[in-house]
Amino acid sequence: MRSFRMCSFGMRSLRIGSLAGGVLLFATTLPSDAGMAPEDFLHSTFSICAIDPATGESGVVVTTRVPFVGRAVPWVRAGVGAAATQAWTVVEYGRQGLDLLEKKVEPREAIEQLLAGDKGRERRQIGLIDMQGRAAAHTGSENGTWAGSRQGLNYTVQGNILVGRQVIDAVADHLESTAATGIPLAERLILALEAGQKTGGDKRWGYVQSAAIRIADPRDPGRGGDHISVSIDVGEHPEPVQEMKRVYYTTARRLGYRSFSEIEGPDVVELKRMLQATGYWRRDAEPIPETPDLDFDRSLIRKDPARLRTLFEEFDKREEEFMKAYGSFDAETRDAVGAFRKDHGLDHAGNPRGLVDAAFVEALRKAYYSRGREPGRPD
Repeated sequence: MRSFRMCSFGMRSLRIGSLAGGVLLFATTLPSDAGMAPEDFLHSTFSICAIDPATGESGVVVTTRVPFVGRAVPWVRAGVGAAATQAWTVVEYGRQGLDLLEKKVEPREAIEQLLAGDKGRERRQIGLIDMQGRAAAHTGSENGTWAGSRQGLNYTVQGNILVGRQVIDAVADHLESTAATGIPLAERLILALEAGQKTGGDKRWGYVQSAAIRIADPRDPGRGGDHISVSIDVGEHPEPVQEMKRVYYTTARRLGYRSFSEIEGPDVVELKRMLQATGYWRRDAEPIPETPDLDFDRSLIRKDPARLRTLFEEFDKREEEFMKAYGSFDAETRDAVGAFRKDHGLDHAGNPRGLVDAAFVEALRKAYYSRGREPGRPD
């Protein structure tokens, strides 16, 4: 007899029950089960289990139309492999599958052992890969259309309730295209999942969505010795894969997580004027001269366009030289900003060098405009 208890989760309900020594998770979209076909309870999910033989990493990435997929589907273990347990998910199959891989049971045989005696095996979907790159997957016949998997060198991709096989193929093709490129495994998995999502992903549009990734790395002790080097959960988001990608790039400080360029302009000139006036930048130097100005006889537009062009060129040169001297946010200026921040209690842990933010600008303006104020004069 299968026992269930209802757990409130936002506007959804999660049913949790016992089955084959594990835990079964599936979602309903209504407060009752009335009028819902069995396929309505299935996770609509696609995932990748993969390894990187060059680094010894193993990883799983997954997205689904159910919140908090990271609590159920992805499983990794350093030096052992990776597992994804989905559809009518028996959560314990993740840990048990890794236990079997650790005992050197091949993935295909491990899946058969997991499903032996499971009367609901036709509603299960499981992917396994070991550190030798041997991969296998099981897709039960009652997983809804479209459902299936594809295995290749060092990976297995599996999904259910998809728009078609093209999703699995897009994921696998992208993953293969990044092999041996030096791109980190985590990034390869996220980008491959993104390729599947762009192809259409699963066919149940409009439901709550989530995504998760786990990477195990024997070279990285992780936290508490679990060797989990990357663990990102996007519990709910309109674009969970893109959000997972953003979190990964940002937290890893990977190129592309922010936009930046050389900073130059009148605001930098103003910054230097204020810093100089308050004694933080070239205190003993001559004050910054006025910004070059273009003043010309407007009649030259008709009378002598060639002369006007020469004037413009001369002005551009003066302006370029002025900005090169005073309008660039260079190392000297960043140091001056840092000194001001320190003296005014704005030097906080985690601030980048030379941070010019709203708090800094407010403090600098106050210092600049209050210099030379007569004693007793009100602010």
